[in-house]
Amino acid sequence: MIQAFLARLTQSKGRQGLWMLPLLIAIAISVYLGLRTDQFLGSENLFNLIAQAMPLVITAIGQMFVVVVGGLDLSVGSLISFTTAILALDAPGYVTIPAVFLFAVLVGLSNGLVITRLNVHPIIATLAMQYVILGITRILRPVSGGTVPDIVIQSVGGSLFGVPMPVFWGIAVVLVAWKLLHGSRFGLHLFAIGGGVANGTPDAARNFGIPDRRNILLAYVACSCFAALAGVFLAGRIVSGDPNVGLLFELDAITAVAVGGTQLSGGIGSLQGTVIGALVLALLSNGMNLTNVSPFIQTAIKGGLLLLVVGLQTRKKIGL
Repeated sequence: MIQAFLARLTQSKGRQGLWMLPLLIAIAISVYLGLRTDQFLGSENLFNLIAQAMPLVITAIGQMFVVVVGGLDLSVGSLISFTTAILALDAPGYVTIPAVFLFAVLVGLSNGLVITRLNVHPIIATLAMQYVILGITRILRPVSGGTVPDIVIQSVGGSLFGVPMPVFWGIAVVLVAWKLLHGSRFGLHLFAIGGGVANGTPDAARNFGIPDRRNILLAYVACSCFAALAGVFLAGRIVSGDPNVGLLFELDAITAVAVGGTQLSGGIGSLQGTVIGALVLALLSNGMNLTNVSPFIQTAIKGGLLLLVVGLQTRKKIGL
């Protein structure tokens, strides 16, 4: 029984990938912080932890869509900042909220078309888009400020039946993502496309009749929409627009996806693993804040963690 459990714990060949080990790591961190600090298990800190983790959870879930097909999206951080800037333009919510998601769709379509039609590497394509969005954002909102619609603030900072709204955000996002990734033909096609890319045969899915370009395009659109949703949440949380609030979110999201057991080469991963990976990063940040670790050291630790996780992943081709 013990051998079977260890095999299950460390297996990484299945489509779900290795996600039980990050779960144990998250539990171990929680136990350590509970014993190490008095504040960690307090209800105020736990609710604050959920609110802090939610933007990363949402962004990481979106990032997983493109990672599964063997891609990456480095534009999500700038898109998050752009979303907060638009929502803080002192305009009605029924105008600004649809506007940010329309822009997100256009960003996703642009990324997908450049990658699938012009054969530009995802890192280059989305890095260029990152700078384009960042420039537009800083024109709209050079410094933080502005007024966010009340409906956004209440949807993030309020509560329902005594339960904080971020909890409902998490449930809704996970249910939608689960349906798309693990409960639809679209998700099945994404894993099939990524499996071919990871094995060095990117045309394998197409040879079986799967419209790979269209699905990759939709994956980038989904990623951008989830990033915009994370921006809406952040705007409600900070109650203003901030051109720098999305800084490094793309790297944190990639790290969360990788920590959760998703192979960056594509084809292997799970939604639960991605959520757990994001929670591991949130727990690390929360714990380091409680123990007064310098923010600069925290950034260095996250970078080292990403390098470690990627280095441990098996790859059959040069690259990610």
